[in-house]
Amino acid sequence: MIALLQRVSSASVVVDGATIGAIDAGLLVLVCAERNDTEKDADALLTKLLAYRVFGDDAGKMNRSVTDIAGGLLLVPQFTLAADTKSGTRPSFTPAAAPADGLRLFSYFVEQARLKHATVETGQFGADMKVSLTNDGPVTFWLQTNAK
Repeated sequence: MIALLQRVSSASVVVDGATIGAIDAGLLVLVCAERNDTEKDADALLTKLLAYRVFGDDAGKMNRSVTDIAGGLLLVPQFTLAADTKSGTRPSFTPAAAPADGLRLFSYFVEQARLKHATVETGQFGADMKVSLTNDGPVTFWLQTNAK
């Protein structure tokens, strides 16, 4: 699985003109399931995500996690993160999980996140989403289980 983390001071997702998810300070996380990913991959990615130190401590060093600061999580499904861009001028999405598997793993990821973290908002799988954010830093990191 892949997660693109962006440290934000605020972020939101709008579908059909309605805000369906919004957070203040925390992480906007674009989440992608790849072919052959399992719940074990989702668990490993979530564990790393919740402990990943991207927030400043009193000395300004990145020593605090989203858990440490009790920040928000905005989880947004984003299958295009799995794009194969090695050749040509059009991406191939062969590495991405099939839609049914992607939905199952994203739903599982969200369910587990809600069990382990206080503030979890989401985008909508398969929807045309408008995502807005104020990237704080900017700070952006790519996390991936089983890098292919």
